Amino acid sequence: MKKDEKEVSFEENIKKLETIVKELESGEILLDDAINKYNEALKLAKACDEKLKNATTSINKIMNEDGSLSEFKIEE
Repeated sequence: MKKDEKEVSFEENIKKLETIVKELESGEILLDDAINKYNEALKLAKACDEKLKNATTSINKIMNEDGSLSEFKIEE
């Protein structure tokens, strides 16, 4: 993603991805267009995956009494 582009929200990317999937599933799209849509869908899926991984990393941290962050671990 270019730095000057507005960052698109996770939800907006999911909506675009759903739209592309519906178009591809319809079977009423030309092959060249389908290939382009497929490539766009892969980019959107990757962007969503990265956002989810970043959110998971952020959520799995816990603030210590001294204000520092550490990994949250569940002891069994």
